[in-house]
Amino acid sequence: MQNDSDRFFVLTGGPGSGKTTLIEALQAKGFATAPEAGRGVIGGPALPWQDRGLFAELMLSWELRSWHAAPAEAGPVFFDRGVADTIGYLRLCGLPVPDHVTSAAEKFRYARRVFVAPPWPEIFSQDEERKQTLDEAERTFRSVTGVYAELGYELVPLPLASVEERVRFVIDRADLRQI
Repeated sequence: MQNDSDRFFVLTGGPGSGKTTLIEALQAKGFATAPEAGRGVIGGPALPWQDRGLFAELMLSWELRSWHAAPAEAGPVFFDRGVADTIGYLRLCGLPVPDHVTSAAEKFRYARRVFVAPPWPEIFSQDEERKQTLDEAERTFRSVTGVYAELGYELVPLPLASVEERVRFVIDRADLRQI
């Protein structure tokens, strides 16, 4: 019997590496998606540059809500980040990782293959919500991918290629024929 989480695919990496663009392209192909928590919770006191601990808790809540909503979707679901990204964020900020966050990352699992978007200086840009520098984006990449590796996921680096090529790559590597 298949576990629902076998069809939950995470795309992670540092900011500005093309994850959200890829998620949007997968959605345009008809796949179910879950948007990134970070951009979703920015606002009010949850600004990452004002209260990083609160921001991390709200990201965790967002990711858990997305995970719990995913079983209602038919077929594969692609997540723009996952629960484990919260641990990566806390570590990156030098903040302690509360036990409940670690427990959530261990309990709420995704497909064993996690797609990672490596730093891509040629497409990196900042905006109102993405204030990180390229150096911070690279450190974020190392932090979040380290967490997924520690949790036993297989990291599948995305090619530095067009959106269409990345979509084909993800569909092929997700082995959707088995779902």
